[in-house]
Amino acid sequence: MLQYLEQVALRLGLQPEALLAIGVGFGVLLLAIGLVTALRRPDPAVARIAAISRTRQQQRRDRMFLLPAERGPGTLMKAFVPSEKEKRSSLQRKLMQAGLTRPDAIQIYTLVRVGLAMGLPVTFLALLYLARMSDTILPAGLTQTLVGFSTLRVYQILSVLLAIGYFVPTYWLESRVKARKLRIEEGFPNALDLIQVSIEAGLGFDAAMTRVANELKRVSPEISQEFLTVQYQVQAGRPRDAAMRDMADRVGLESIRSFANVVQQSIRFGTSMSQAMTTYADELRQTRELRAQEMANKLPVKMSAVMASLMLPALIMMTIGPVVIRYLRQF
Repeated sequence: MLQYLEQVALRLGLQPEALLAIGVGFGVLLLAIGLVTALRRPDPAVARIAAISRTRQQQRRDRMFLLPAERGPGTLMKAFVPSEKEKRSSLQRKLMQAGLTRPDAIQIYTLVRVGLAMGLPVTFLALLYLARMSDTILPAGLTQTLVGFSTLRVYQILSVLLAIGYFVPTYWLESRVKARKLRIEEGFPNALDLIQVSIEAGLGFDAAMTRVANELKRVSPEISQEFLTVQYQVQAGRPRDAAMRDMADRVGLESIRSFANVVQQSIRFGTSMSQAMTTYADELRQTRELRAQEMANKLPVKMSAVMASLMLPALIMMTIGPVVIRYLRQF
């Protein structure tokens, strides 16, 4: 680090001590500005403008609940985005299950994959080129490491970087989908209880669903987003059964699909919505409890191999060790 600082100071025509003093002074100046900004009372006009901006942002977020119709890829994106509608719809559904509901989510996701797949190898080649130049600004250790790579090693590293850049976004998307499904599955019975209480208090199903969605914005934002999306679509004139089916497709959970069927059957046949919500919430809790018991019952079987591999050598040493020691002492 000191050698690098001396090289930079020589390039700028300064002494290393002077360059270090300039850096420390600049850091202290930034710290002072940050403290003054944090402790200063906000301007009323700025606060009022910020409040107006937050209101407009909320209105834009509300409009985003009304998802636009699916559009095919543009001229420049046809080379990267799947041209088949089935593959594109599958990718769009996966992105929605991850909570990425922007109209251009497919294009952004595809560009990120292609950019990483091309950017990582290009970055490595750029570092390799700078390392092999006579006049370089890279650290000495990194330069020696890059220069020592053979041609075969360079090809191997490029292949690995290409695979990492292309497949890591897919792994990230899958992990995000699983995490979002788990959060929705854990909080959905409580949301049904709140809907049941709201209906018993005299609200209709749509009003109860909207009220619960507004109440769950901080506790369970995923469920709140899905409920508000359904209600905004219904208010825009879309049939409720279609909006509920879309919610089930966006979430990708069988419990949400069953909830949509329960709601439609209760509305169609005129049964008690409150009783239906209570019964279905109890079933979801029982299912979750049975799943937890199943995982607990599998735990001893999974631990047996680990316990055997760790405890068996110790038991063998304790039982056979003294015999071996006595045998060795006789010779």
